[in-house]
Amino acid sequence: MISPFRFLKQQNWYQAVVLMLLLLLLFVGAVPGYITGKWQWKQPPPVTNLNQLQRIHKAGLSLPGWQIIEQSQQAIGEHKWSWQRMKKQGTSKEAMLLLFPQNGPRDEPEIEWTDVNNWGNWDVAQDSLREFTVKNPSKEDVNATIKIAANFFRAARKEQTFAVLQWYAMPNSGSTIPFNWFVADQLAQLQQRRIYWVAVTILLPIEPLGQVETSWNEVQSLGETVQKALITEVL
Repeated sequence: MISPFRFLKQQNWYQAVVLMLLLLLLFVGAVPGYITGKWQWKQPPPVTNLNQLQRIHKAGLSLPGWQIIEQSQQAIGEHKWSWQRMKKQGTSKEAMLLLFPQNGPRDEPEIEWTDVNNWGNWDVAQDSLREFTVKNPSKEDVNATIKIAANFFRAARKEQTFAVLQWYAMPNSGSTIPFNWFVADQLAQLQQRRIYWVAVTILLPIEPLGQVETSWNEVQSLGETVQKALITEVL
């Protein structure tokens, strides 16, 4: 997937963000907690929509324009994911969707994408970091948008080749990097709120060993549909 060198280059500016966050937590969070004896990290605010998040394991995620053909829980690495096979209505196009939702107040998005790749036994190629935006369905402002940064690559094995899109879906953003959730969640906890998350992997079948770029528009459209549905139904 994304090479370590490219990843580090992309994350250089995070050093300044980390420093600012630590200072913010020290003076706004840690100091009042020290004075009152109520340490935020000992008992983080609850995940109020935990039932909706856990329902994904049992029923998957309904998407407009797509019919769920089958759905089950799949053991991937140390986690159980929701796996569903879907068919686009009015066509013969199929896709698969893997979802791993937050399971509790201390659950952090530390999913190793390599677990998913090992589960699929794929050869990964043509990887890149892609960005797309979706309209925020929870906002009254019709112009409000959410930016998503996702891993996009080709996954091939003997029987099948897929275009794959992966990211952590959150209420107001999406990212492949757990640190982005950490920053948003820590700031939200200062207001006694939480930032919920769901790990997403979309698999769209393509021609054997084909160019994954030719499927980008279709995968992007499905990614937008998934993000919107998660915000509306879960996040």
